[in-house]
Amino acid sequence: MTDSTSNPMADLPTASISDALDKIGLRGSVHGIASLRPGQRACGPAYTVAYEPVDDQGGTVGDFLDDVPAGAVVFIDNDGRTDCTVWGGIMTQVASHRGVAGTVIHGVCRDVAVTASTHYRIWSAGRFMRTGKDRVRVRAVQTSLVVDGVTIRPGDLVCADEDGVVVVPAERADEVALVAAEVERVEAAIVAAVHDGTPLAQARRTHGYHSLQTRGTDGENS
Repeated sequence: MTDSTSNPMADLPTASISDALDKIGLRGSVHGIASLRPGQRACGPAYTVAYEPVDDQGGTVGDFLDDVPAGAVVFIDNDGRTDCTVWGGIMTQVASHRGVAGTVIHGVCRDVAVTASTHYRIWSAGRFMRTGKDRVRVRAVQTSLVVDGVTIRPGDLVCADEDGVVVVPAERADEVALVAAEVERVEAAIVAAVHDGTPLAQARRTHGYHSLQTRGTDGENS
């Protein structure tokens, strides 16, 4: 779920966004989190949730969903735990009904069949059926997270597709989108040149492929 009228990266693949982040010198490609099923795509502002292990006082695992706006991407940090889930079928159905764009989990989810039947979009470190109840609890919502060295702040743009997840600072979104669009343009030009009979190595040199993602270069004729 994307809105290209207000989101400059709504239609850009994560590969090109990642290349743009490299060129600008920003860290935003989140390692170890993958699409739950083929064909998924989402791009929207982050709604962040941090989990922690429970103590004697217990705690809840999903009530924050009442406050997530339509179009947002829920980004959950469960410290990468794979032994208990923080997202299941009820949350999937509620989020889908309310128009939430998708969910990214530094951890695992369950009830995969429900996700498929609702066409909801999830990216996670895996899947596992054991509940997080009485094991973990929500520590904070709408707070900055750090996952794989990438900072995710409320409102930052989270874009995810079959290649994975990238996070772009909200204030740099237009800049990153312009560079990513140029990556797309150059790569398309290379393919077109090869189709017209130009050797790949020559096409790459002509269109500056080898410096396309290199920080501090213009990507042209190098």
